[in-house]
Amino acid sequence: MTTKILFAAPQDHWDKYGAALTEALDATGIDYRLGRDLPAEEVEYIVYAPSSGLTDFTGFPRLKAVLSLWAGVEKIVGTARIPVPLARMVDDEGLTQGMVEYVTGHALRHHLGMDAHIVNPEHRWESKAPPLARERPVTVLGLGMLGSACARQLAQIGFPVTGWSRSPRDIDGIRCLSGAEGLAEALTGAQIVVLLLPFTRQTENTLGAEQMALLAPGAAIINPGRGPLIDDTALLAALDSGQVGQATLDVFRVEPLPQDHPFWAHPRVTVTPHIAAETRPASATRVIAENVRRGVTGAPLLHLVDQDAGY
Repeated sequence: MTTKILFAAPQDHWDKYGAALTEALDATGIDYRLGRDLPAEEVEYIVYAPSSGLTDFTGFPRLKAVLSLWAGVEKIVGTARIPVPLARMVDDEGLTQGMVEYVTGHALRHHLGMDAHIVNPEHRWESKAPPLARERPVTVLGLGMLGSACARQLAQIGFPVTGWSRSPRDIDGIRCLSGAEGLAEALTGAQIVVLLLPFTRQTENTLGAEQMALLAPGAAIINPGRGPLIDDTALLAALDSGQVGQATLDVFRVEPLPQDHPFWAHPRVTVTPHIAAETRPASATRVIAENVRRGVTGAPLLHLVDQDAGY
């Protein structure tokens, strides 16, 4: 029997993913039909981007699963009604590796004090070497696929890494904490903080004034996770006081970041335009094809989302 797969995403997504997804599905050996306009009563799997505009999945009586093209799912579970399993995009070859490279690069940039040498209009000769990585405590908030991968890489370089998550985790080589008390302990004395939590009602403003006060004076913050994880007003105040020395921000409450937002002009803030990690079609389509193959053969799907919890 032919498996019907609906590609529910804008045209530019189809232009990027269509050929690669066809190739990946062909490689599974299953009999399938992939398209952007299939009869709703025949669709069994939906490859989905929230930007498609589709929010009601109840009109697909044979639907077995929704396979997201995005790693983040808050825009899906917050607006759509999905009566079947939802799988997030976990792309180790592309998205995860990209995130590891972004976080590692900016952590080393802050650790080594590179900005002072890259932009040095007064030609100051300050012969002061940075501490070694083992002397710079780093905290990673969020120990999912992305956070765990980044924490391991930073630990491999030599940073003493503490990871925090809402529920307990156990990762070799990483000091893992959880819960409200664990958050305070994880942040106390941290010199670099990386935010890679999902955005839920419980994680909004995880890093507020009270939490930033626990950091080592002059600490650096790197946020490639979700904009609302940080209280923007509190961050600006902490930057102005020197409690936070630098912030590298890749995600924001409103995107694109408005031209008049104070982050743009702040001398201690680096704004990057949501580029920390990107799903790569060649590898991401293999993830989707594997989940379709699993569904067809009766195997468990990978990377399922807890839709009630929002992640």
